Amino acid sequence: MHPPGGIEDLRLDDVAPPEPRPGEVLVQVHAAAITRDELEWPTDRLPAIPSYELSCILTEDADGMTAGAEVFALTPFDRDGVAAEYALVPPEVLAPKPSSLTHIEAAALPMAGLSAWQALLVHGRLRPGERVTVTGARGGVGRVAVQLARNRGAHVVKEGEPCDLLFDTVGGEALARAAEQAGRIVTIAAESPGAEYFVVEPDREQLLELARLADAAELLPQIDSIFPLADARSAFARCAARGKHGKVVLRVIE
Repeated sequence: MHPPGGIEDLRLDDVAPPEPRPGEVLVQVHAAAITRDELEWPTDRLPAIPSYELSCILTEDADGMTAGAEVFALTPFDRDGVAAEYALVPPEVLAPKPSSLTHIEAAALPMAGLSAWQALLVHGRLRPGERVTVTGARGGVGRVAVQLARNRGAHVVKEGEPCDLLFDTVGGEALARAAEQAGRIVTIAAESPGAEYFVVEPDREQLLELARLADAAELLPQIDSIFPLADARSAFARCAARGKHGKVVLRVIE
């Protein structure tokens, strides 16, 4: 992404593979998922590579994992992204890819899965038997949150019904309507009175748990659409469009 930083400023560049520095490992990226509005995040450090979710292959031994291992991750937001054939990633955020998922599916899991995990279990303190409402339940994060809540023994109820915990993924009027019947409220959309707002963080241990659930067929990310890396502009346009259900993923290696 080049200045000034809009979708029209995305272009496919041919550059040399990056050289790892201390605390980094070089990975070969197979798939990278994108997030709505992420092009607005790194405007103070353009040009920049977008995407912070990936499924990839290690090019060298790192942090107890061997070269050639299939891994996936959510990478920190304060560094360059991973929509490239090769990327540098802190090894401590990488976890073994769920064997039951393709690279495309695995790339769609980290942001949605970690957002749901941290909202429900860390910030929301969800307990078995509680009633949970998820706004935006048809989106990428919402779909995973519904599956995770049920896995944890909670009862998922519709918006507007009384609930112990409301997990909001969309904000605005949907949050206002659902909040009237909620006990605890956690949101990733925007800061709001009475709600605990948080930004998802990379977490390897939580990814390991999400991978275990995926391999047990108890959790599956939803894919809205897949685009080749060279067509990233169309991918981001789809990500911003209405009616999207699930994650938009860039296929880096065919």
